[in-house]
Amino acid sequence: MGGLCAFRTGWDGPRHFPHPAADRGHAAAAHPTAAEAVAFARRPGRFALVIDCVKGRVAHRLDAPEGRHFYGHGAFLQGGAILATSENDIDSGEGRIGLWSRAKGYARIGEIASGGVGPHEIRRWAEDVLVVANGGIRTHPDSGREKLNIDVMRPNLSYVSLAGEVLEQVSLPDDLHKNSIRHLALAPDGQVAFAMQWQGEPGDGVPLLGLHRRGEDPILAEADLAEQIAMQGYAGSVAFAADGGAVGITSPRGGRLHVFDNRGAFLASHRRADVCGLAPGRGGFVATDGLGGILSLQEATLSRLTTAKRAWDNHLVAIDA
Repeated sequence: MGGLCAFRTGWDGPRHFPHPAADRGHAAAAHPTAAEAVAFARRPGRFALVIDCVKGRVAHRLDAPEGRHFYGHGAFLQGGAILATSENDIDSGEGRIGLWSRAKGYARIGEIASGGVGPHEIRRWAEDVLVVANGGIRTHPDSGREKLNIDVMRPNLSYVSLAGEVLEQVSLPDDLHKNSIRHLALAPDGQVAFAMQWQGEPGDGVPLLGLHRRGEDPILAEADLAEQIAMQGYAGSVAFAADGGAVGITSPRGGRLHVFDNRGAFLASHRRADVCGLAPGRGGFVATDGLGGILSLQEATLSRLTTAKRAWDNHLVAIDA
């Protein structure tokens, strides 16, 4: 984890501080009111760091309990009182959501089922409801990042209550069962966008963005075939624009940033090498790439804000202030 970078309205650019970690990081969860973020190790990770974003120091370390590993994401519930973490039950391969109490120094207080296998990103959908991207891929720490069940994987999007009840679940058609649901974004009105990573041939040109509203069938959004193939079967990050009218996905493998409207219509493609991080920005989106670039996408123009002397990794986390 090279560091965290937060953007907010009114800033002319990023502020950042570095913090070294033993292993590569993946994503972070921002506390809704406190200047605090929890940064997670890349899957299958065994630790997470609670960062004091004022002092730039580690306030707490979370270690996955025996028989569990983290999947790289988390989310706060109940106004920030509870941290939820996406996890794997190593022996059974079933997904779990770990629950941690901030008031008790991020002590582990329980867990619930995720509703599937391989939960990756999780987001707070309502006060006591999580939306979970169950990617469908089973892993084991002894096998590193090897995917153990591709032929039989079954991803789903689940809405899960804090009490552990699966309130609603969305699955993909049988011919897309290898399309791992990985990352999530929420619009102000509760619409969910989910980004997928295809475990078949990269040139198959399958849809990589889904849109869902509770009680409705999902929309699978696609660009034209040439652009879809250019994504190489991989969407790295997803974000809604601040008003929820547009949604973007990135592909570091394809060097593409695709933009759709909130009904799934393809709007534009932007080329940028190794682009991955994506978040809402003033008038559109902010993106980051592996070459140190911090980019602004407003209307139809992708422009460089600045270039940092570091390689940005998977995700960019927006912090409201």
